[in-house]
Amino acid sequence: MDNSKDCSMYTEHIESGKRKVTLNLTVNGRQVVRDVDPSMTLLHFLRDNLKLFGTKEACGEGECGACTIIMDGNAVTSCIILAVEAEGAQITTVEGLAKDGKLSILQEEYIKADALQCGFCTPGFLMSTRALLDHNPNPTDEEITEALSGNLCRCTGYLPILNAVKSTVERERKELDR
Repeated sequence: MDNSKDCSMYTEHIESGKRKVTLNLTVNGRQVVRDVDPSMTLLHFLRDNLKLFGTKEACGEGECGACTIIMDGNAVTSCIILAVEAEGAQITTVEGLAKDGKLSILQEEYIKADALQCGFCTPGFLMSTRALLDHNPNPTDEEITEALSGNLCRCTGYLPILNAVKSTVERERKELDR
């Protein structure tokens, strides 16, 4: 990601002695405009400002994948991105996968394959999987493994997760054929 964005395009103002930046972006299909501290991470913006608690904080260094979201079509670790870097972005969090109160095929297949236990890492795995399948609807086992290599799980093991991704591919293909 290019971190050299010109921040002069953001509207800045002072509130109670603290500098704030007006942030405009789309989250889970909803337009969001908020004033934020320019040092706030995207992870904390999603959790603290938007109350989207599915995105988890674990390592805080972009190493474990628990905070993975989709930003402009790509899986990113939100703990190492400043909220202001998401200006104008399209963001999808795990809460954006379900539609009209119904879990997505991906979420259903993770459950069916027992690809979760404690659930802490699951949102990040789901988002990495969704980004992969959006770019490559028929990945090989190696491509799946590579796409999920930035996500760590201490409970489930990776075989159920791999099986969940493969069964998602099959079900989504059948849905497209209808």
